[in-house]
Amino acid sequence: MSNPLGAERADLDAVEAIVRNAGTSFYRGMRILPPDRRMAMYAIYAFCRIVDDIADDPAPFHTVLPRLNEWRARVVGLYAGHAGSAVERVLLRAIQTYDLRQRDFEAVIDGMQMDAETAIVAPDLETLDLYCDRVAAAVGRLSVRAFGDASMDADRVAWSLGRALQLTNILRDVAEDAARQRLYLPREYLVEAEIPLEPQKALLHRALPAVCARLARDAHAHFAAAHMAMEDCIPQAMKPARVMAASYAAILDKLEARGWDRLQMPVKVPKWRRLWIAIRHGML
Repeated sequence: MSNPLGAERADLDAVEAIVRNAGTSFYRGMRILPPDRRMAMYAIYAFCRIVDDIADDPAPFHTVLPRLNEWRARVVGLYAGHAGSAVERVLLRAIQTYDLRQRDFEAVIDGMQMDAETAIVAPDLETLDLYCDRVAAAVGRLSVRAFGDASMDADRVAWSLGRALQLTNILRDVAEDAARQRLYLPREYLVEAEIPLEPQKALLHRALPAVCARLARDAHAHFAAAHMAMEDCIPQAMKPARVMAASYAAILDKLEARGWDRLQMPVKVPKWRRLWIAIRHGML
């Protein structure tokens, strides 16, 4: 039996190790995919992990930017058939097998650069939407192709689901982000509620729960749009997307049940519910 994607075993092992060592549920969740698709997803994740780690480096931005630009050059090289590392070699196979698009990889790097070059504080709605598209929807556009659907409808799923997932992340991490002097809640919502555009002051403002509830409604609308778009896609290819949607919707539900006036209290989806989500969508 040939190796997944026809890649070298050592390269596949190196990519899988990056995903496994990240310590997230992604590694186990993607194991239900057929080997070729699973390894394509692992390679996409490994790429995202690498550039995310670069962007998270606390070093001055002028030292971070060349490393992000090095990966921009590597992406260009991949589409010319050049691959110099294990991750690149497996990515190249995935690109060739599933027609992954160069602009989506580049968008991911653009999103990481947005986070690295300055502390994002109260972005306007247009900037927040661009950020969500780059750091989440672009990954979705790569993923749906690896899942098995390269249609425009699948891109619509990625567009809406990426925004839903990222807004959920933002709502989950409001207090944690404020401690890092970051505030991803939209400027227009904060200004309308007369909330200071400073992370720590905003965190303590009495009107902040209403702003969080408003953004949660936006997230719910994106979840609903993603599910509508899934109806026009290849059902089998949408199974992983449905599980991701259900998992993050469960987080949003838990956040709403906890209340937006207790932002520093973490929430966790019980293991039984995560298992039920997987079974419900035929992933186990």
